[in-house]
Amino acid sequence: MRFIEPHAHMVSRTTDDYAALVTAGCAAVCEPAFWAGFDRGSAAGFHDYFHQLTDFEPQRAAKFGLPHFCWLCLNPKEAEDLRLAKDVLALIPQFLDRPTVLGIGEIGLNKNSRNELAILERHIELAARHDQLILVHTPHLEDKLKGTRLTIDALRNQPRIRPERVIIDHVEEHTVKLVLDAGFWAGMTLYPTSKCTPARAVDILDVCGTERLWMNSACDWGESVPLNIPRTALEMRRRGWSAAAIDRVIYQNPVQFLSQCPKFRLPPD
Repeated sequence: MRFIEPHAHMVSRTTDDYAALVTAGCAAVCEPAFWAGFDRGSAAGFHDYFHQLTDFEPQRAAKFGLPHFCWLCLNPKEAEDLRLAKDVLALIPQFLDRPTVLGIGEIGLNKNSRNELAILERHIELAARHDQLILVHTPHLEDKLKGTRLTIDALRNQPRIRPERVIIDHVEEHTVKLVLDAGFWAGMTLYPTSKCTPARAVDILDVCGTERLWMNSACDWGESVPLNIPRTALEMRRRGWSAAAIDRVIYQNPVQFLSQCPKFRLPPD
């Protein structure tokens, strides 16, 4: 089985997780910038973090023969501090030409506040100005539907953004069609206690099909499972999905989306 892990926070994982991913058939891992579990106090902390994502983490993954790519942004949980957010946004362009940077992400909303929305709009404008792919975080359950609608409106308000170059992640049953019908890609995050379980993700595929959908583990320092993509592939197999259809969802779809960035290249088979 081959698969792409398109959303994993590997800075919070051990080298054993890299080994497990490769052993299970992972062909590449992509790491969005995210919240560290606490609010960072200065732009200097983000400067070091962006170096970690673009320099150190690709080297750590390479020891296991695994290509590592990343996305850069300020996570919406830290967007309430507008002064800090503006300082961090000013840092990002100097990292965008790094060879493993795919685009801007994971941007979005957390509590759907006015400040979060303002920084989301600035991230979108930054992506448009530099012709970057976008990966979007949608809020947790109680705020997800409203936050998804606000995000789609913000993306549509920037005329240079093409929907096919945006993946809106953490969709669930009540938001997936909203995202797909708007022309964006949709990501299903496979968590053991929230977002989508493997069984629920396959239910969504049963209803929506495989076009413009991917799956990811979004594994981080919390309760999460780095191997949830191959586990969900086994659930698809158990329900009678063909090997070709499974490969489409867990490998070909991420490759199709990510290849819109010319930096995303996999080693030859």
